[in-house]
Amino acid sequence: MRTATVADLRNHFPEVVAWVDQGEEVEILRRGRPVARLVPPSAPPARPVPKVDFKAQNKRIWGDRVFTMKEVEEMRAFELDGEEG
Repeated sequence: MRTATVADLRNHFPEVVAWVDQGEEVEILRRGRPVARLVPPSAPPARPVPKVDFKAQNKRIWGDRVFTMKEVEEMRAFELDGEEG
């Protein structure tokens, strides 16, 4: 663990923060006595991201429906209506 005085913090703050950014703990001293400790933040626990079952979602929405090429072209034209391109 590194140490820094209150004066070091006042005069060299970017350097002290760089130590903390690199994962080091820094003990702050005033007149040779510890008064504080700077520590890197702990990483928040990773939350599992639920996976979306797109196949099941499409089945719920459309069932076993199969679109004709003409229907697909009409839907595409409707989506692009008004877009510049």
